[in-house]
Amino acid sequence: MGSTRPAIRDTAQRTGTPKRSAVVAALMLAMALAALDATIVSTAVPQIVGDLGGFSVFSWLFSGYLLAVTVTLPVYGKLSDTFGRKPVLIAGAALFLLGSLLCAVAWNMGALIAFRIVQGLGGGALQGTVQTLAADLYPLKERPKIQSKLSTVWAVSAVAGPGVGGVLAAYADWRWIFLINLPVGAVALWLIVRYLHEPQRTKDAGARTTATRARVDWAGALAVFACGGALLTALVQGGVAWPWLSVPSIALFATGLALAVVVVIVERRAADPIIPGWVWRRRTIAAVNLALGALGLLMVAPTVFLPTYAQSVLGLAPVAAGFVLSVWTLSWPVSAAFSQHVYRRIGFRNTAMLGIGTASLILLAFPFLPYPGQAWQPTLLMLLLGAALGLFQLPLIVGVQSTVGWSERGTTTASVLFCRQTGQTLGAALFGAVANGVLASRLGGASDLDSVTRALDSGSAAPEATRRAIADAVHAVYLGASAAAALAFLMLLLLAPRRFPVLKEDDSRTTDGDLGVGR
Repeated sequence: MGSTRPAIRDTAQRTGTPKRSAVVAALMLAMALAALDATIVSTAVPQIVGDLGGFSVFSWLFSGYLLAVTVTLPVYGKLSDTFGRKPVLIAGAALFLLGSLLCAVAWNMGALIAFRIVQGLGGGALQGTVQTLAADLYPLKERPKIQSKLSTVWAVSAVAGPGVGGVLAAYADWRWIFLINLPVGAVALWLIVRYLHEPQRTKDAGARTTATRARVDWAGALAVFACGGALLTALVQGGVAWPWLSVPSIALFATGLALAVVVVIVERRAADPIIPGWVWRRRTIAAVNLALGALGLLMVAPTVFLPTYAQSVLGLAPVAAGFVLSVWTLSWPVSAAFSQHVYRRIGFRNTAMLGIGTASLILLAFPFLPYPGQAWQPTLLMLLLGAALGLFQLPLIVGVQSTVGWSERGTTTASVLFCRQTGQTLGAALFGAVANGVLASRLGGASDLDSVTRALDSGSAAPEATRRAIADAVHAVYLGASAAAALAFLMLLLLAPRRFPVLKEDDSRTTDGDLGVGR
């Protein structure tokens, strides 16, 4: 079996730091676009609905985008392993910018939702390929640098998105939310086209030679897309657009499960499947997938429910409530950058277990905060939670990417991101049901968190019973998030190998202990 250095890194070493820095800048811009568009629309909804109508379906502005991103991740991951990162990234960025332009000229809510889905189809390529290129660009010892930069971009963009959207909607026009993507995306595209060069690959670690024409498993891609779309739609809309036990909900779940069987059959017969079986047969990748799925699940507690808690229970203004949440964007990247000093001593698995174990205790502490409490108390917990999750996520991503060669890295990275995204979707549905159940039991009737928060937003006074009910509901959600963190800890303990089977830079297999990063 022949071996080569990773293609992109080889180019970077020959062409020098400036070109690699230009590519990194392009990746950070692309990541910012994908992260911003997941949240930037939220505060502009009143203006959009006032202009286009369609209040009953506006939630699909978010759901449609996130569904498209999630279900396309495995497809783009495989395509990047087959054809290279550059063409997939360029195609994804172009599709994202086309969707942005179409969103800006949308004439009604239906058109805007459709164009948001087009954006999401491009966003899936941006998320997965950017993370894969980060591993291609840097050797193992330097990989935390780029990953911490991307973590910072993602965290800041996710928190800043609602504020940017609100400013543009208030002082310009909501259509600028999408038009602003065009110059930023154009710069990213130019940098990618100009500076990202992928040398022709020779045979390495199971990769096909460039002389061999790649065959794309389009049937598998379509089956994965349809299956993911049906199941995720059922999770996103269940309990919102229709009751969980209604005909639409049951029909979507049944369709999704039937399509899952189709996916298994098609992928087993495919010569080069979109979701190869080794993704789940290899202990390291399977354990990381499940652990990061649990991360997506637990992240719903602070991102979705903490702002409501801060406003309704603590009585904070929206800006102050946003600050309580945003402090974890300060500690998360710093902790992620520091994590390399930890996993070089105790290994990837143990570092991640240290982080998620600490996160479980921090989440468990939230329900024990005094009522009604003071703003610094949840703020401190969020600061600590960000530090704990930085120790958890980055070692797993860096570690799992380092266990595969170039020809499998895109698929591996996409599977990790897909599981995290799916965990968030499942968490929103599960914890939404938990919160609504607690509210209904405390307040009686069919009370749910959305109706209560809408009443408070309209200027209604918050009775003491309502404030306590919201506090109890959020406390229950945090208990569930703590359980999800504990589950991630157990999956790493029981499934992940103590030493990740890291590949050397020449792609010959070794252990992380041989590179000085495992014990």
